[in-house]
Amino acid sequence: MRELTSTEIQRLEAQGCTAEDWSRVSITDEASLKYIRHTRFSGDIRIGSFQKSFEMPGGMHKHTGIFSATLHNVTIGDDCCIENIKNYIANYDIGNDCFIENVDIILCDGPSSFGNGVEVAVLNETGGREVTIHDRLTAHEAYLEAFYRHRPELISRLKRFAADRTAECTSDRGTIGEHVTIVDTGYIKNMYVGAYAKVEGAGRLKNGTLNSRQEAPIHIGYGVIADDFIVQDGSSVEDCTTLTRVYVGQACSLGHGYSASDSLFFCNCQEENGEACAIFAGPFTVTHHKSTLLIAGLFSFMNAGSGSNQSNHMYKLGPIHQGALERGAKTSSDSYILWPARIGAFSLVMGRHSSHSDTSDLPFSYLIEKNGETYLAPAVNLRSVGTVRDAQKWPKRDRRHPEGRMDQINYNLLSPYTIDKMFRGLRVLEELERLSGPTSDVYAYQSAKISNSSLHRGQELYRIAIEKFLGNSLISHLERTDCSSAESVLDNLKPSHTRGRGVWVDLAGLIAPKELVNALLDDVEADKIHSAEEFDKALRQLHENYYKYEWTWAYEKMLEYFGLYPDRITIDDLIAIVRRWQDSVVRLDKMLYSDAKKEFSLSAHTGFGFDGASQRTVESDFEHVRGEFETNPFVTEVQAHIERKTQLGERMIAMLKGL
Repeated sequence: MRELTSTEIQRLEAQGCTAEDWSRVSITDEASLKYIRHTRFSGDIRIGSFQKSFEMPGGMHKHTGIFSATLHNVTIGDDCCIENIKNYIANYDIGNDCFIENVDIILCDGPSSFGNGVEVAVLNETGGREVTIHDRLTAHEAYLEAFYRHRPELISRLKRFAADRTAECTSDRGTIGEHVTIVDTGYIKNMYVGAYAKVEGAGRLKNGTLNSRQEAPIHIGYGVIADDFIVQDGSSVEDCTTLTRVYVGQACSLGHGYSASDSLFFCNCQEENGEACAIFAGPFTVTHHKSTLLIAGLFSFMNAGSGSNQSNHMYKLGPIHQGALERGAKTSSDSYILWPARIGAFSLVMGRHSSHSDTSDLPFSYLIEKNGETYLAPAVNLRSVGTVRDAQKWPKRDRRHPEGRMDQINYNLLSPYTIDKMFRGLRVLEELERLSGPTSDVYAYQSAKISNSSLHRGQELYRIAIEKFLGNSLISHLERTDCSSAESVLDNLKPSHTRGRGVWVDLAGLIAPKELVNALLDDVEADKIHSAEEFDKALRQLHENYYKYEWTWAYEKMLEYFGLYPDRITIDDLIAIVRRWQDSVVRLDKMLYSDAKKEFSLSAHTGFGFDGASQRTVESDFEHVRGEFETNPFVTEVQAHIERKTQLGERMIAMLKGL
């Protein structure tokens, strides 16, 4: 960079440019001056060279340069095109190869943290669970800050991590990274815009961060209004979406006029048309419908049906009530829940529920409204084809770039977290049966009712799932161990450590033993972990060691469930467990097969074959649209799964018998 010569100043003035003080304007090369026209300068200005052209849609080319703009204290990198700035750009550093056109104002006004340090009042609108957002926030850190208020020293330390990161990001100059596009946009104030971001037609962006990068660019579309926010890489915010005090994680999609305030959305969330207020949306929280309201709740791996809503206000002390749909829970169309309530993992909510039920110990259940009351059908979602389809699609729909993933996601449908709940659920159902008798028509539990048939079916399904999981863990362990002799198998059966015992928790996607999580939090409180980066690294290690901890937990539960003793277990016992596993896998797959077949039943043909068609035409129309049952990809996969697992079981039994 160098100062302008008097000749160069005269040339710029001849091209319609003015400056308060030409001595504060620096350039890279004289050849680029011809591409600076009708521009006003004030403060310190540094301008790169303009050698390239941008190719526009339709084949038109625009040469880089500065045309019809007012700049104050601005640094511009090489090969940028800045044109038609209606008001001005002030206090910004603009990277190389940026295209900025038809913008009202881009302004950094005083020291700003660009959305870092904003407190988001999740779950309780009146406060008490605020999460301080920053550009390195993970779902797990946010979960602990929101839900571990019983550990005030931990909360203080987490807030210090956020404050330290906020201080690092604070500056009196805004940043627009390289290869950024900003066009047809209104008001931009106190923004950090990362590399390769595209902002097209936004209405207002204020006090925010677009943490974009080349591998996973961010797109902000037409009509978007966002205040006090952070958007992580790979995400898009489109079509008149409105955000106020919102964090948007990696690879999220918000659009079609969605409205959100005081809410957190972590990786791979998809939010369209509806409204969110004070929600903690863990990974893969999805809502597509205009009439859907999510409010004051915890959600993850969740799909909200049209017209779903909740109430956090009972017109007494204000909107202070909260609720949770644990991972994998769904709501059907027109469902309603009056908070406080807690819905168990992978459950389905249908109808209106005002009884404040807590079904967290009965996962994979249906909550059904019947005559104004909540009826509970435990475990029936285990045999639902939709549940398995969800578990298969989540990892396939992870749109994050493989490098730099922030949230640690465990996709397992069956894990110590859900199986432990099934053990508790089984005890609950057995205790209800013992207290009320095996012939009772209806059993009462947590303000809900369970029919006799539902109770006994729930017991059966929980046992099948438990045996499937324990068998899975045993076979996986045997595949990793020395099986050269019976002695080596039995010697290596017992875990080499005790880490993993007891209760497990779901930290918004990361499943880990509660004991180890608490030990980590003790280290945070003791100031042994000094930053958000160190904390994230420790959480990542918990996630990476999941299968080591899983076997410790599964081994202990296997002994308990099958009535075995560690010093007396035999090869015959292992063979019996594998046979039970084999049977449970086949039984559950056959249930899924039957559930899938309903989609091809005669009643499912309704709506096919229009205009008075014959039954043959109806069937032909159905087959051409939906295909045949036996060739359906899911159906063929279920059949293949039965065959694979049957063969695996036979191989494992043969191996054990041969020892």
